Amino acid sequence: MLIPLYTLGQSICRSEAKLDGKTVIVTGSNTGIGKVTAKDLARRGARVIMACRDMTKAEAAASEIRNETGNENVVVEKLDLASLASVREFATKINQQEGQLDILINNAGSMYCPPWKTADGFEMQFGTNHLGHFLLTNLLLDKIKASAPSRIVVVSSIAHESGRMYFDDLNLTNNYGPNRAYCQSKLANVLFANELARRLEGTDVIVSSLHPGVIETELQRNMAEGCGCVYTCCKCCFWCMVRSFGKNQWEGAQTTIYCAVDENIEKSGLYYSDCRPKRAARQARDEAAAKRLWDLSEEMVGLKKD
Repeated sequence: MLIPLYTLGQSICRSEAKLDGKTVIVTGSNTGIGKVTAKDLARRGARVIMACRDMTKAEAAASEIRNETGNENVVVEKLDLASLASVREFATKINQQEGQLDILINNAGSMYCPPWKTADGFEMQFGTNHLGHFLLTNLLLDKIKASAPSRIVVVSSIAHESGRMYFDDLNLTNNYGPNRAYCQSKLANVLFANELARRLEGTDVIVSSLHPGVIETELQRNMAEGCGCVYTCCKCCFWCMVRSFGKNQWEGAQTTIYCAVDENIEKSGLYYSDCRPKRAARQARDEAAAKRLWDLSEEMVGLKKD
């Protein structure tokens, strides 16, 4: 019988912290580890805002969470991270309607897709996984700081270790590859979290990034959608690897939940795996690259101040 390799360092979030009176946003929470995360936080008593693109699936997921947790304060709001207009509309609504925002979990993502573009013309994985969350976080930052002590959790991946930033061609127009684009976007997640943590020093806002584990989620659906037979084979191989050595969705959500609620986390800007700090890849610790990415991202999403 195959024993998952990760069990050697397996960990779950053991915090019993309650979140009564707290407001949480989880992006991409209608399925996968995002849904598991939303359910856990609802069970802890939080007001949970499920920020999702597919409203039909989101409403069904929210209904399930309300029924299973007994927490009626679980709501759904429309958010398409592949559209900067949608991000702005969502942020405006949150800033107007919510009195506080204690935890923001940037969970949604796109993985191994064909050379698709966002509504604004950006490469889909970089645009969704990084730029959409970059804009969202910045637009909600005043609310988050005013709610301190508060937390921002950025779901990245071990794939960041294989990533590099193509600063001269962030959209990979001249050399697109699904894996190359995904790894770049996950590296961007860690660089963003690190730079954000530096900028928020002294504000009592803790920023964390993390690797949830190797998990089968709906993100992999794009590996066989428009990518051809090679990526269909890749999906099959990935699925076999997950079944043999990976985590289920509940296990995969544990590090996200840990970063969101554990009372012992005091230091900002750390990267986590299996509910414990882990040293991020060398390129993810490049402060100059993080600053450059921040500046370019501001320009790309229209936040650059003259």
